[in-house]
Amino acid sequence: MAVKITDICINCGACIDECPVEAIVDDEDNPTGEEIYYVYEDKCVECVGHHDVPACAEACPTEGCIVWGECKDGMTCSDDRGEPNTPVVED
Repeated sequence: MAVKITDICINCGACIDECPVEAIVDDEDNPTGEEIYYVYEDKCVECVGHHDVPACAEACPTEGCIVWGECKDGMTCSDDRGEPNTPVVED
């Protein structure tokens, strides 16, 4: 997985507009049925080639809401990524 949105998501929409590859869907389209936004791991590129850090995490007003997932073979993963389940952006 690339980045993940945790259950502290407040569904504000800030992340959706920032994603350059449209990998994020709102709670109504979350395939897990959870009432939080969702990142499709097969689409997320961690903003490599687009931004210095994942733009969704920079835009998110909720500290710790967007965390690193596992980097799997064949996925685009940032060289500067943190450990899985740690916040992408720390205030």
